[in-house]
Amino acid sequence: MKAYIEERAINIANYIIEQNATVRETAKKFGISKSTVHKDVAERLLLINPSLAKEVRKVLDINKSERHIRGGLATKEKYLHQHEISANI
Repeated sequence: MKAYIEERAINIANYIIEQNATVRETAKKFGISKSTVHKDVAERLLLINPSLAKEVRKVLDINKSERHIRGGLATKEKYLHQHEISANI
């Protein structure tokens, strides 16, 4: 594995842990795809630093268990915003 990929995987892992970030947020921050983020932390990081991979997995598992709540809140916000716009017309 190339050194820059290893370094990126470690940087991504540290960002996810420190910021409690989602894969989507991390991909946006680093300018890479969600699948690259996932591959870095789920596969590559296991070979580089298994203990760091375990910590990241904990954060991602929590995010996964909460995603339906975040999705519901985003939908609620969307419709509240649309209602405000239509009320001002």
